[in-house]
Amino acid sequence: MARKVSARRHTLHRTLVGLTVASAVIVLSAIAVPSFGGPKSNTPSMGPVPKAHCGPGDHTESGLQGETTQQERFSGDSERAYNCNLELVGQQPQGEFEGAFSQDGPAYDGDCAYYGTDRVTSLQQHLGVTVIDASDPQHPRVSAYLNDTAAARAPHETVHTNERRHLLAVGQNNGPGFAVYDTSDCRHPVLLADIQLPGSQGHMGAFAPDGRTYYLTQSFRGIGGFLYIVDLIDPSNPQMLPPWQFLGDGRPHGLELNPNGFLPGVPEGTLLFAGQNGSFPFTAGGDGLVIRVISKLFWDDQGEAEPMIPVKIKGHPYIISTDEAGGASGMGGWAAACGRGASPFGYPNIIDVGDETNPRIIAKLRLEVSDPANCSALLAETPPDAPGTAPGTNLPPESGTTNYSGERCVADNPNNAKMLACSFQNAALRVFDVRDPHHPKEIAYWKPPAVRTEVRPASGSWAPGVDRTVDKIAGWARWVKGKGHDKLQLWTVSDGNGFQVLRFTDNFKARHKELFEDDSDE
Repeated sequence: MARKVSARRHTLHRTLVGLTVASAVIVLSAIAVPSFGGPKSNTPSMGPVPKAHCGPGDHTESGLQGETTQQERFSGDSERAYNCNLELVGQQPQGEFEGAFSQDGPAYDGDCAYYGTDRVTSLQQHLGVTVIDASDPQHPRVSAYLNDTAAARAPHETVHTNERRHLLAVGQNNGPGFAVYDTSDCRHPVLLADIQLPGSQGHMGAFAPDGRTYYLTQSFRGIGGFLYIVDLIDPSNPQMLPPWQFLGDGRPHGLELNPNGFLPGVPEGTLLFAGQNGSFPFTAGGDGLVIRVISKLFWDDQGEAEPMIPVKIKGHPYIISTDEAGGASGMGGWAAACGRGASPFGYPNIIDVGDETNPRIIAKLRLEVSDPANCSALLAETPPDAPGTAPGTNLPPESGTTNYSGERCVADNPNNAKMLACSFQNAALRVFDVRDPHHPKEIAYWKPPAVRTEVRPASGSWAPGVDRTVDKIAGWARWVKGKGHDKLQLWTVSDGNGFQVLRFTDNFKARHKELFEDDSDE
């Protein structure tokens, strides 16, 4: 049973910002925008961001920005990583690696990384959340598997840490389980609590900045859906709080909360930025909790919004949107998206929230693969995979098994961002210079090698006999200050290659010293 919320929590969770997506490729979309009266972005059409200028010796893409061409796929060329201004430092041992759901986290604490798999099968030697010890970046290793709870065995996108309190939380994919681990020894997390959230069908989640609350979104997207909330003041005794119910269309797919200092005079954790399809109406919770929607923003050229990520650039607050599917996820699939003039694949928007009551899109981190002008040509060039031959694309069968959509973005410093590292699924990890947020540009990318038909039973992209000619990066990257030569590292996870540590090439660092100067707010 959900217990009554204290007066302190009434204050803490009273105010929300809803930044919501009504995509024209969803059946509701064309109707949902006018019906609910939400403001629609009037941003003029923006083409792809400028392509990165790669260094000598880089193994670069030959097609559109983000694309892996048929020639690259079937000549064996994609079995070697494509890189531009980034290079591999180290990765987890491949001999014992069974695959990953790269969107299941990754989460991080100290020298460690955590990622999950939604597979629970007899084909796997190891189940649950994989714990990586990356204290030696050239030789990261698996230090543990968290397989002692239903939530850890199949966590989907709920894998999150709070480094302030050294906590790791996971919610069961399409189930009621919820578990909390102590990561004080990051290499060997200790189970603190394993509880049931009656009625929950967990999908994605996020901690409040102070680590005292966890928000768990749900698989159900329709009218009457819920957002589950867990009180973690005592992490060894989590308490389910009254869920928030949405009595209109839609519900939050992904969400983030405002960090300290994001908006003047606004305490941390009191604004919630949510990405979803359709409208975002809130009603009172079971104990009379009142939620106030401050603003909504709709755009109609994408498909499946995920987290809305708060960052500051030169002291000004922005939200970086994400979208895991694009127009190819809508009715009629990829071909129909081309016919509508929609972007076939999702991409991040940079949204100005200096006035949180009037959010507005100021720029789009659109790759050439997401440009509607390239939609039909790219469709003709992409391998005609048989429908349903591989999982993990977030697309209907008629759209095939390639998805170049942007699913997560992480700033090098959320308080003073210069760069964003964004996970674009089969277009992999892309890095952008956002010092001028109105004119972002691509500066680097890393596409791990394709593993083709290698057996990866824990991978979100694997099925028996399927030839995967591209790898997938869909989760949260991490920026890490390296030592000496490395200067700045990026940590990431891909479905087919697991945990990887990257660094910028010496050539790039010599040409762009200003990007690596530490002039940031802590």
